[in-house]
Amino acid sequence: MVSSKVTLTNGQGLHMRPAGTFASAMGKFASNVTVVANGKEVNGKSPMALMAAGIPVGTEIEIKCDGADEQEALDAAVALVESGLGE
Repeated sequence: MVSSKVTLTNGQGLHMRPAGTFASAMGKFASNVTVVANGKEVNGKSPMALMAAGIPVGTEIEIKCDGADEQEALDAAVALVESGLGE
């Protein structure tokens, strides 16, 4: 398992569009992807779980990846969050 912490910088936090973008990108990897924020762990491949977590802008999240392509998944996830999730 690999993990990294990154701060959510997109303007609205993880609302519908960025949650969908993140989940769609992570769905391409075989590894399990978990997002940890404010004491909650949610499935990073589920847009509904990400939205339900209510993660606002400025929150430091931890992304955990576990599986065959875990490092590639983590690198992609961190780059996506740091880029503002397409916003």
